[in-house]
Amino acid sequence: QVQLVESGGDFVHAGGSLRLSCAASRGTFSRYGMGWFRQAPWKEREFVAAIRSSGRSTHYADSVKGLFTISRDNAKNKGYLQMNSLRHEDTAVYSCAARFLGGLESDDKTYAYWGQGTQVTVSS
Repeated sequence: QVQLVESGGDFVHAGGSLRLSCAASRGTFSRYGMGWFRQAPWKEREFVAAIRSSGRSTHYADSVKGLFTISRDNAKNKGYLQMNSLRHEDTAVYSCAARFLGGLESDDKTYAYWGQGTQVTVSS
């Protein structure tokens, strides 16, 4: 079973950028599809982006398309979320998730493995 640990969350001003990382251990990371989700205070968790196990295909929520980029380095057992032009409404706890042999699922219920999350705060 893969274990996930996120890092890179921080406080930034609107318009700034952050790069989140998701380090995987205890599993063959290259066999897992990966997704990023976020949850803002008083809101339900929402899909942000997903990437296939191979890294060849990606899928984004409309709200972040063109602003965020998901990627992965299977040799390093790491996934990433590059976030540019951040807005106040991007403030949330961001979590990475993994699904064995998964594709580009946006439904969080299909992901079995989750990290603890990392806080991103964007000033207005």
